[in-house]
Amino acid sequence: MAEPLWTADEIAAACDGEVMNGGFAATGISIDSRSIDQGDLFIALAGVRDGHEFTDMALKTGATGLIVSRDVAGPAVRVADTFVALEKLGVAARERAAGAIRGAVTGSVGKTSVTQAVRAGLALAGRAHSSVKSYNNHIGVPLTLARMPQDTERAVFEIGMNHADEITPLSRFVRPHVVAITTVGPVHVENFPDGEAGVARAKAEIFDGIEPGGIAVLNADNPWFGDLSAAALKVGATVRSFGRAEGSDAQLVDFAPEEGRAWVSARLDGEALRFPILQTGFHWGPNSMAVLLMLEAMKVERAIGIAALGAFEPLAGRGAERSVQLSTGAFTLVDESYNANPISMAAAFATLGARKVSGRRIVVLTDMLELGPDGPAYHAGLAEHLEAARVDRVFCAGPLMRALWDVLPASRKGGYAETAAELSPLVCEAVTSGDLVMVKGSNGSRAGLVASALAALDTAMHP
Repeated sequence: MAEPLWTADEIAAACDGEVMNGGFAATGISIDSRSIDQGDLFIALAGVRDGHEFTDMALKTGATGLIVSRDVAGPAVRVADTFVALEKLGVAARERAAGAIRGAVTGSVGKTSVTQAVRAGLALAGRAHSSVKSYNNHIGVPLTLARMPQDTERAVFEIGMNHADEITPLSRFVRPHVVAITTVGPVHVENFPDGEAGVARAKAEIFDGIEPGGIAVLNADNPWFGDLSAAALKVGATVRSFGRAEGSDAQLVDFAPEEGRAWVSARLDGEALRFPILQTGFHWGPNSMAVLLMLEAMKVERAIGIAALGAFEPLAGRGAERSVQLSTGAFTLVDESYNANPISMAAAFATLGARKVSGRRIVVLTDMLELGPDGPAYHAGLAEHLEAARVDRVFCAGPLMRALWDVLPASRKGGYAETAAELSPLVCEAVTSGDLVMVKGSNGSRAGLVASALAALDTAMHP
């Protein structure tokens, strides 16, 4: 049996709670009764539904104990407020793993991929811990902390935001020794009256919790590099830079995509490096530099970092690539359906343009969300990137993508629909063997429906 993560008495001490109905020892933590693992602690949070409605179900499906704010059947720790208890448990986990080096990643684009790539390097170097999925908000960050084992040597946390003043409390929870801001761009700008400047200030909040003498890994190619560097230096952090810019500590020299992988050429503190990664997106050039700088700052050997990058596979919906077999041959599907914004769109198109294809380059696009009143202009502006990438056919879904559709030349128009669900059959009918097909859009505009429909065409799955 796994070592206990928390005992009832430890939880009660950390959360100012009271043990009820006998003690217990938990090996994990869940806030969702539908995904309980045997031995979990279930925390009854209030949400759309009150978690207390599901305590019986949680116990029946394997939970060993509960954190609750009212009397329940079964072993539990009763507290005044279950959400506050989660936060306190996170702080207690951080304090008891006193020797752990903690990293935190934020940014307008790439934070989940960079976080998980850093996690891969940390895991090769020793006992590691990290966020799962995109657990980067006011619940996900303390939950990730609370799940951190006491013997953790290194941990990395993803920190996200939609508005100002959201990152500061999360950074103060984590108290990272190393932070990275992947980039700043027009993402969530509808929530900031001064646009990207507001986004940059919000991202700089990650410095508010950095430990004294900490290290800030920043993108030297980003227009906000100067502002972010000044903010980092103001709190006493050391700045380490990455990008193509001359003088970067980790300078990207070349990124050469091939079928299913790319070769990265770089100079890291003056040392020339060349290594393969299992990614093809051009954004993985600077991402790799950020990962190596973070790992080095977290005391992971360079060779281990390069090995981790070389084995790190694309995450679902973030560039995962597969061959889909049709009766006439196969086409290649690149699934970028998890998220989209003007920065990642441009990078994805550039990657597509650099790929060798035997058929056509096809892109399927759904709306980019949270861009504010300039949303239509951002969408229309994608046309020049599509032309530069020599994309043959463009399929669009959504009211915002209509602005792009209207400015595309007739020769590039593949099809338009109001929704992703309505677009799917048009795309499925159009693809043929030899095509390179990329699906990209914001998660909320359901680009994943098109990616799933294309993947389902695979005759190898259902001959």
